[in-house]
Amino acid sequence: MSDTEMDELTIADDVVVTKYKMAGDMANRILVKVCNACVAGASVRQICEMGDKLILEETSSVYKKEKEMTKGIGFPTCISVNNTVCHFSPTAVDPDVTLAADDLVKIDLGVHIDGFIAGVGHTLVVGASADNKVTGKKADAILAAYYAAEAALRCFIEGEDKESRTNLSVTEKINEISEIYKCKPIEGMLSHQLLQNIIDGEKTIIQNPNDAQKKDHKKCTFETHEVYCLDVLVSSGDGTAKDSEANKTSVFKRTDNVYNLKLKSSRQFYHDVQSRFTMMPFTLRDFPDQKTARLAVKECVDHELLDPYPVLIEKDGEFVAQFKYTILLMPKGPLRITQGPTDLSNFESQYSLDDKNKAIITKPLQKSTKNKKKKAAAAQAQKDIKQESTVEDS
Repeated sequence: MSDTEMDELTIADDVVVTKYKMAGDMANRILVKVCNACVAGASVRQICEMGDKLILEETSSVYKKEKEMTKGIGFPTCISVNNTVCHFSPTAVDPDVTLAADDLVKIDLGVHIDGFIAGVGHTLVVGASADNKVTGKKADAILAAYYAAEAALRCFIEGEDKESRTNLSVTEKINEISEIYKCKPIEGMLSHQLLQNIIDGEKTIIQNPNDAQKKDHKKCTFETHEVYCLDVLVSSGDGTAKDSEANKTSVFKRTDNVYNLKLKSSRQFYHDVQSRFTMMPFTLRDFPDQKTARLAVKECVDHELLDPYPVLIEKDGEFVAQFKYTILLMPKGPLRITQGPTDLSNFESQYSLDDKNKAIITKPLQKSTKNKKKKAAAAQAQKDIKQESTVEDS
């Protein structure tokens, strides 16, 4: 075993579990506040700024004595509307979007404590309620994504059949549920294993892969003490997404590559990235001179020092829904630490789950300890009775 493997911290350590749960609780609280801000007339840019500010405020209030510990934004707040698939997080020099009634809104954000990341994604419709139900393609996409994510979570449960606890089983289940609602998962989108300071671990789950992706994508088995961020994105259209020409990428992440940048402004920008964001994704909103940052980032991307998170779109008139959860694979089963405030009574589709999948999504994620406690108590009682009988006989 290498030194790196020996030093790797996992959720086998209670301290690591505590940090993940802390980050997850923060992400959930912040998500609710961001959801409440998504009203008609609201600025997407301002909501993104608010989400990031809340993350920094919450994380700065913990582990104050640990001066060397990094904490903060695990993924910048993104608000992607209607047919925009993901990663829309505009800067002050980018076009903004104003939310309108009945817009389908996807919220994506992440929090990290000491490099342990809790990501969450959620979908809502502006103004939706039990009295103002969402119907049609919007409801189909939202319910497909929600139930696909719920069913996919059950693929992480350890059972007698090891083949059911693989990334391929998750891919198949997401496809199956999406088809019920006449929707398609976004082609080629990946969910990743999480490690300390690593948001895109080697083990991945792919959605709706094309033929080439099927050949290249590696099969993997989920193991106890691993962590995953399950990200399900489903479209009412054909599931193909392309780069948005109207909206520039503002979210980036460092790579492990090395290159001597030519421009002084690029070198200064990259130095700031290294010192401020470690290996976490960041947004150009975090730089005071966003025009200069926009120019400097190009040289960094061209030489693969930074990876962009492109703004992707589906066809006009289609709708994309997202649900993202962070899950810890504990010995007694998967533990979901992030989740949004979904009210299913707001959505009404002409389609519905079959009995088989209804049973799957209601399956408990973790083993109940009640029966074990009862059995242990009964066994202890029998043992006590035997000991008493032995004493009496003697």
